[in-house]
Amino acid sequence: MPGAIGFGILLVGLAILVFTFGERDILGMTPDQFARVTALSALLLLLSGSVFGRYRGRLSDAFRAVVIWVTMIIALMAIYTYRFELETVVSRVLGEAAPGMTRVTEPGEVMVTRGGTGGFVLDGAANGASMRFIFDTGADVVVITMDDARRIGYEADDLRFVVPVVTANGRTMTAPITLDRLTIGDITQRRVRALVARPEALSHNLLGMSYLDGLASYEVRGNQLILRGR
Repeated sequence: MPGAIGFGILLVGLAILVFTFGERDILGMTPDQFARVTALSALLLLLSGSVFGRYRGRLSDAFRAVVIWVTMIIALMAIYTYRFELETVVSRVLGEAAPGMTRVTEPGEVMVTRGGTGGFVLDGAANGASMRFIFDTGADVVVITMDDARRIGYEADDLRFVVPVVTANGRTMTAPITLDRLTIGDITQRRVRALVARPEALSHNLLGMSYLDGLASYEVRGNQLILRGR
């Protein structure tokens, strides 16, 4: 009997939604809220009919089964209600567990989660060699360490360190180069201006404006950095 009532409630709710389509409120609720309440009520009645039919004569077992189902439903509702807060927590955990991990959310769009240090670390490739960069809008151009420059064929003796820059370690000289390709996620730019820092002057690569200016857009949304290619 409760199962039939639950099915009836579901049908009545659907009928009301159909006949009031386009109206703002239904019984003081938005159509979306009304649909959720109707579905939940019908589900509870259907479950209660199934449980009491199965556990007829065993009231304690039936009660235990109902408690389990209700707890599961409440848990699912809580997860849905706090889904945005949970997404933030998951993003922070991913940032700590896998710094630099970039995700291609759609063609030409890359997302990375803020790391534990508060900055954004991105895995990429320069001239085909894997490198890790720190997102830095304060850097006019991309800057790479001497160690990574060697991996793409540059040696300190072949470079002219004539461009002064100021880093966290103080003032130093850098050498201008041009990267044939610089890729973050699936966004590749060609002929990117860059600087190579003197040996031991820089501990990490900087993803500066010579790459960022070539994007269609970039934005920081909460703990997410989103890059969009042209």
